[in-house]
Amino acid sequence: MCTAAGQIFSALLRQSLLLRNVYAVRSISEPRSQSESRALSTDSGAAVTRASPAAPGTPTVTAALAQISNPKTVSDYKELYETTKKKFQSKKLPVDVHPDAVFACNELDLSEVQVYGFDYDYTLACYKPILEDLLYNLAREMLVKRFRYPEEILDLEYEPNFAVRGLHYDVEKGLLVKLDSFLQLQLGSVYRGRTKVGADEVLNLYHNRLLPIAYVEGPNNSYRHNTNSKMVQLADLFSVPEMCLLCNIIEYFERNRIDYNPEIVFHDTRTAMGSCHPIMHGKVMVNTAKYIERNPKLVKFFEKLQKAGKNLFLVTNSPFSFVNCGMTFLVGANWRDFFDVVIVQARKPKFFTDESRPIRLFDEKTRSHLWDRVFNLEKGKIYYEGSVRQLQELKGWRGHSVLYFGDHPYSDLADVTLKHSWRTGAIISELAHEIKTLNREDFKMSANWLQMLTQLIEETQDDESEPAQACHREWMEERDQLRNKTKNVFNEQFGSVFRTYHNPTYFSRRLFRFADIYTSDITNLLKFSTTHTFYPRRGVMPHEYASHFI
Repeated sequence: MCTAAGQIFSALLRQSLLLRNVYAVRSISEPRSQSESRALSTDSGAAVTRASPAAPGTPTVTAALAQISNPKTVSDYKELYETTKKKFQSKKLPVDVHPDAVFACNELDLSEVQVYGFDYDYTLACYKPILEDLLYNLAREMLVKRFRYPEEILDLEYEPNFAVRGLHYDVEKGLLVKLDSFLQLQLGSVYRGRTKVGADEVLNLYHNRLLPIAYVEGPNNSYRHNTNSKMVQLADLFSVPEMCLLCNIIEYFERNRIDYNPEIVFHDTRTAMGSCHPIMHGKVMVNTAKYIERNPKLVKFFEKLQKAGKNLFLVTNSPFSFVNCGMTFLVGANWRDFFDVVIVQARKPKFFTDESRPIRLFDEKTRSHLWDRVFNLEKGKIYYEGSVRQLQELKGWRGHSVLYFGDHPYSDLADVTLKHSWRTGAIISELAHEIKTLNREDFKMSANWLQMLTQLIEETQDDESEPAQACHREWMEERDQLRNKTKNVFNEQFGSVFRTYHNPTYFSRRLFRFADIYTSDITNLLKFSTTHTFYPRRGVMPHEYASHFI
């Protein structure tokens, strides 16, 4: 026990000098010198806050720890707990993360980038929450009329705060689950319909909290969904209303004791959601302002890139009429003047993987696709389908000179970085909510205390005496409460998009692998020059020491 207590003493002594693993991005409103010019990107965001010095005559934490370096009784352990809590209360809270920051997963030098490519949906065009209601209602109606689902389903309303992006649906067991980067189930975030499934039942169904990779990703362990895998990840924002509709239907079947096949319900729901997109397109085109968020900075961003001599292109799965309506609303009738190439209905990810699909010219007058062979890609014209191989051959845009932005880690970013060595940027609109939550004082307090309490538990757990174990049980109960509190503040059912209780989510792992940078809005890059370099933060690995120099 002396060893454990000595470790606590040493650890808390270190913490009196350093705030372990705390980073923040400084607000743009603060004056900064030339050496701080990169304060808005995470490469300069590592700021360490220190506790205020103790007042003269005030007993220090070190002195208090010296008196309890060998705890034996319940009273000793409670004193150790209180000393740890006083140390926590003496610390300054981390500086807020700026909501418009750009975060680097991999070093990216913009001076090497000559070509900027963009997806359309949720990258250039960001939709208002009412679009999710529209998609949900259209798919719900289609399930009743086309697939003959019970008419009572029409009474099931959309709940926008039920699900988050990045969850997995188990098509065999009919469960919506959240996985971390190690393929572990997050207990407490497993749902059958809208009903939470208890930890005992989950472990009985899966026999383990850690799932085999073949179960999640299929026998080929592909980053893209394999039809032989038991899990389907719902990784784009259009899937959020789909998840809610799926769970509402399963909940209805469960409550009314209606037999169902969870895989069939999933495929019916997915088919209905996909089939209603053309109807959604028509409604958005009739009242664009109702569904698309205005972004006055978008024109300035394009002008900045154009002035710097950069080439721009657009590759989207959406049809031209829909894209033209939205871009006219966002940028103006001359929006095509900014783009060297525009490709619609690209059918990503096949656009990035297929070799033999010919690129075709779209005739705006007849609204049809011409059969002429395309020998070059001309500015102002609209192209249809094709492949990235043809785009690269016809324009000569290759490798790290191309930076492509999209919202989907797989269909937008994975292939271009893995197979074509493009640089990539992810637009993750949920970051705005996540950062707002991270900046809340109550969250900072809970997260910091959770970290210090966990360390206290870790370094005292090997004392098998009854006083130690009694206190340990109390501390573990408090830790569980803190873990749930820091989870529920993001989303009551599933927590943060980016974390489980502690580990990064499966979605985060893929995002960090396939995106060089990520941010909440494409125009956040306006704050940076076209020669700016984004540096990833040097994180502390488990075997490294905790220091603000790391």
